[in-house]
Amino acid sequence: MKDDPASKLEQPAGAESGLDDAKLLLKNGDVPRAIEAFQRILDARPKHPDALYYLAVCQRMSKNPGAALETLQALKLAHPGYARAYQEEGHIYRARQQPDAARRAYETAVHLNPALSASWKALVIHYDATGERDKAREAMKHAAWLSGLPPELVTVSSLINENKLFMAEKICRNFLQSNPTHVEGMRLLAELGSKLLILDDAEFLLEKALEFEPDNHRARLDYIRVLHRRQKFSKALEQAEQLHAADPGNVAFEIPLATENQAVGNFQEALATYDRVLQRQPELFNVHSARAHALKTIGRTDEAIASYRQAYRHKPDYGDAYWSLANLKTYRFDDAELRQMREMEALDSTSTVDRIHLCFALGKALEDRAEYGESFGYYERGNRLKRHESRYEPERVEQEFETQKENFDAAFFAERAVAGCPDPAPIFIVGLPRAGSTLLEQILASHSQVDGTMELANIIGLAHQLNGRSAHKQHAQYPKILHKLSAQQFREMGEKFIDDTMFHRAGGDYFIDKMPNNFRHIALIHLILPNAKIIDARRHPMACCFSAFKQLFAEGQEFTYGLEEIGRYYKAYVDLMDHWDRELPGKVLRVYHEDVIDDLEGQVRRMLDYCELPFEDACLEFHKTDRAVRTPSSEQVRQPIYKSGMDLWRHFEDHLDPLVEALGDARRYVRG
Repeated sequence: MKDDPASKLEQPAGAESGLDDAKLLLKNGDVPRAIEAFQRILDARPKHPDALYYLAVCQRMSKNPGAALETLQALKLAHPGYARAYQEEGHIYRARQQPDAARRAYETAVHLNPALSASWKALVIHYDATGERDKAREAMKHAAWLSGLPPELVTVSSLINENKLFMAEKICRNFLQSNPTHVEGMRLLAELGSKLLILDDAEFLLEKALEFEPDNHRARLDYIRVLHRRQKFSKALEQAEQLHAADPGNVAFEIPLATENQAVGNFQEALATYDRVLQRQPELFNVHSARAHALKTIGRTDEAIASYRQAYRHKPDYGDAYWSLANLKTYRFDDAELRQMREMEALDSTSTVDRIHLCFALGKALEDRAEYGESFGYYERGNRLKRHESRYEPERVEQEFETQKENFDAAFFAERAVAGCPDPAPIFIVGLPRAGSTLLEQILASHSQVDGTMELANIIGLAHQLNGRSAHKQHAQYPKILHKLSAQQFREMGEKFIDDTMFHRAGGDYFIDKMPNNFRHIALIHLILPNAKIIDARRHPMACCFSAFKQLFAEGQEFTYGLEEIGRYYKAYVDLMDHWDRELPGKVLRVYHEDVIDDLEGQVRRMLDYCELPFEDACLEFHKTDRAVRTPSSEQVRQPIYKSGMDLWRHFEDHLDPLVEALGDARRYVRG
């Protein structure tokens, strides 16, 4: 007797075990029993994404579109990035003869997951019907490209967009074992490597893919992105120039050309390219925003504001434009802007990404108006959405810190005292974001012998490289692998760091790397660069943590999207830095933000003495230093020291109990 899929679902094996059997019922056309099966899964796990999705499909097939839409709404609320929910909505609206609603749903679906062939095909029909020929051609191009892919790679692409990375990697590697030179397979595996932060593998794969197919523009675009993430900006610019030369009028190729010119500091070339694009296509809201980012970085704030405003005029729900204005820290929204932001955030059609940006912008706008209760509500909503998206695991990070404390003590370093590259040029500024590191960088970079650079990714990249393919697995190689490396290997790593970062320097004897998260790699830094200076930028725990909670970061810093999460992280950070103070006494200089505010000259002299640099008055007039600043504090460090932002967290004190509890003993802030 054959197994009956429905009978298996009766067994208490858990929600996951029954999903495949329920899907088999649906595939075999037994929709009523499939509905019962999916509902049983949801009884155990009411927010199970796939069960909700397939239940909606069953409800549509049962001619019950109203119930299907209700199920899909629950799915979208629980899992805002679930692209197939929007595709299913599109099918329902199209059947109901609601073309505009269907279009919005299909467009959202392909925005979230470009591998949804059915949505692209539906959009081709819609655009043809409305006479939008350019959009129809673009949708047809996507549909045709997906149709030409092997089914395994379509699945891989879809899984990547659903963030099911390990399943995607397994299928992709199996495919490449039989098709080792398949360029799209290589490109997708590189995309997986990039998402898993194994960027050296991704770079290698894309380099090889382009050797096989030099005219593969999709692979070259990805190659540019990976090079950019590895901060190989000159090489990325070369690739962008090559791509642009292949089709000079293609906007998709002009934008990376502008981006990479901006990355190497060719701001005028970047702005000229943005202007050229906007002259032909002024409706491109994202180009207005990119242009504004460039203007902000070089201090042309008024022009940047005008460009951000142009971006949201062309797309009223474009959250990035509003958040970028808020992120200037000095901008104040008028009543009309605030009203529009509220309206856009409340719309069902607003994407999750735009909604997150709008929530953070509204939080800042209302805080500036002293409407603290409503402000916190928007901050909390934006953080909740972002936290759901990031899937941060505090336990894993805390275990990583414990591993460092267990493995690296004074005896370990004494045995390796002659290891590493002796170059004293690097000055690392570490700590938590929003602790004042940009201010310290600006002060030191105002010295004639010191180059300010940016948040360099080299140390973090080296840590990932040492971790191999275990970066996201339970048993990581790093940092324990440092026990197995030789003095020569440490020296070579240090020399490579110096060589790879040379591009960012401008002739100074010293240079700054202000990647805050490098505090997680103090042992590695000391082993490869024993003469490097390390400054720990620290700020009052409540002020630092709440300031980070209010900040929407471009990438990373997932620990900031919850009060409990950031409190635990701050506590673990303090504990780890205390460990380094004990095991490497005198190695790290701690600089308290409040001390800098209270006694600028005293703290400047203290930092310069530690860095073995002569005092220069320019460090006291840091706000006059003309340099590109790429962090959220860019406008603040172009002004003299001010004290108004010291205790802003107190306006929200009634909402911060989870933070206070998570900080525990770390809330006691003893300077000195």
